[in-house]
Amino acid sequence: MSARTRAAATLVAVVVLVVLGALLAGGGDPVGDDRTREEAGTSGLPTVGLEDLPVEARRTVELIEEGGPFPEPEHDGTVFHNYEGLLPEQEDGYYREYTVPTPGLGHRGPRRIVEGEPREWYWTDDHYASFAEVLP
Repeated sequence: MSARTRAAATLVAVVVLVVLGALLAGGGDPVGDDRTREEAGTSGLPTVGLEDLPVEARRTVELIEEGGPFPEPEHDGTVFHNYEGLLPEQEDGYYREYTVPTPGLGHRGPRRIVEGEPREWYWTDDHYASFAEVLP
C-alpha cells in the first residue's frame, strides 16, 4: 500500500470516527416543557443542548465565556464569514469561530463552535457542512 493510499485510508477512518461520535452525542431531547429542542431554537437550524455536546465542545464554550486562552490562538476568535450561508444572515464580522479539539488528531480537525452575540452558539462537527444551534 502506498503512502498516499495509507493517508487517504487514515483520513476516511478519522471522518468515520467523527461522524460516529456526533451520532452518539445525540440531541433532540425535550427542553423541559412541551416543546422539542428543534422547536425551541430561533435560527431554524437543528438544535442540540449544550449538555449533549462532546466534552471538548462544552470546554470551548467555557473558554469563550472566560475570554480564553484558546487552544489555537492564531485561529480562535477570528471572523467566521458564513460563506456557506447556513447560519442566519448577518453582516460580515458578526460571527467568530473557535476550534473544538478532536482527541487523537494532530491538527485542528473539523469541529468548531461559532458564536454570534454572546451566548448565541452554533456547533459543527463536519467543518461547516452543517450546523446545529446550541441551546444553553
